[in-house]
Amino acid sequence: MFSFALKNLLSRPLRTALALCGLTVAIAGMVGLFSVAEGIQDTVRTTFGKMPGVTLLQPGAPLPLFSRLPTAWGEEIAKLPGVHVVHSEVWSRAHLVEGKPAISPPRFLFGSDLVQADQLRYSVYREKMVQGRALNSNDRGTQRCVISQAIADEYGRLLGENLRVDGHDLEIVGIYKCDSLFLDVSIILDIALVRKLGHLGEDTVCNFYVEPDVDTSSEVLTTRLKDLFAGRSLGAWQPTLEQAIDLAGDSPMVKQLAPLARMAAAAAGGDDEAPPVTDEIPIEVRGNEDWSQQVYQLSADLDLFLAIMTSIGVTIAFMGIVNTMLMSVSERIIEFGILKANGWSGAEVLKLIGYESGILGFGGGVLGSIVGWIATHIINAQFPTRLHLYASPKLLVISLVFSCVLGILAGLYPALRAARMAPMEAIRRG
Repeated sequence: MFSFALKNLLSRPLRTALALCGLTVAIAGMVGLFSVAEGIQDTVRTTFGKMPGVTLLQPGAPLPLFSRLPTAWGEEIAKLPGVHVVHSEVWSRAHLVEGKPAISPPRFLFGSDLVQADQLRYSVYREKMVQGRALNSNDRGTQRCVISQAIADEYGRLLGENLRVDGHDLEIVGIYKCDSLFLDVSIILDIALVRKLGHLGEDTVCNFYVEPDVDTSSEVLTTRLKDLFAGRSLGAWQPTLEQAIDLAGDSPMVKQLAPLARMAAAAAGGDDEAPPVTDEIPIEVRGNEDWSQQVYQLSADLDLFLAIMTSIGVTIAFMGIVNTMLMSVSERIIEFGILKANGWSGAEVLKLIGYESGILGFGGGVLGSIVGWIATHIINAQFPTRLHLYASPKLLVISLVFSCVLGILAGLYPALRAARMAPMEAIRRG
């Protein structure tokens, strides 16, 4: 039956080729589109998969850039059993790099507490150095920086040269390469300098990275951290008024309004009010799996959009197969009549046409998956610092199965039409 169906398709090579092309393009588009979402998820897995610790952020913050926590909490966390290092981090957006807006791709300033960073057993940036060295405690208070290979290439900077960022000349002492869209956008600096550039006070951090002891799992550490902060509230915590005034600069307006602001704060009771007790936890603890889950949630809308876009191409391919099979059935009415007159049942005719449409679906799925997989690699090679597409084996298998099912469904109506036809009627109509 299979060889008979294959011969029928090969007897009309042009029509078969056109149907295959339509389905191949649709499946290749499906692979290409969904590889966008899978690329984001793969980047998260490869980025955070080796990190043994957990990250503490403000609840609901999608990224550390949007999180704010009190610096003093780091000392409490460090006293917990099983904690090896608490690394305070501050993140800010780089607005101008070499006098040009850093919009696409964005560039971020990563402020690291260099004393704490020296104590980390594993640091992703330190492990990925390709030139120079990582920052250490001797770089505190300086304008030395470590940049990614992508940033060095974009702005034509070499080790030992300066990179001007937001009006500051930063000395490049190291270059790293992580091959990650999430990591290769960072300029690593001393935390004090990023606080100054980002207008954050010393009592503010964006997040804490907590590395556990060797014999403590991240799950146990997460439980202890949640117990530590149970019943607290972040409330309306913010940098102190004095720090806000200092960060605002020496403009005449600030000098005139500062006394009035201090008087208003004193009248309101200052910052000595105890935060209310609440059942909510004022921190969010994220490990490797939590970061992946966060990305899955953020990419849910993207998956919906991709599904809608894919459905357009799939619908066109579906109609193409239906048309091909209908034309094939119409041209072979006499053939089907003769087959039924010689003892073929309607089920066998149905099976024959099902095989033909299934072969089209399988062929289109194989070709589409291959074309889509090759296209993702070409695009990644052309835009290594801007895109990361990933056509996983799971995506390719799903695309192939989907194509086969699509082909069989598309041939169902023509097959039923041929199977129901009486032998003499088929011969007469033919």
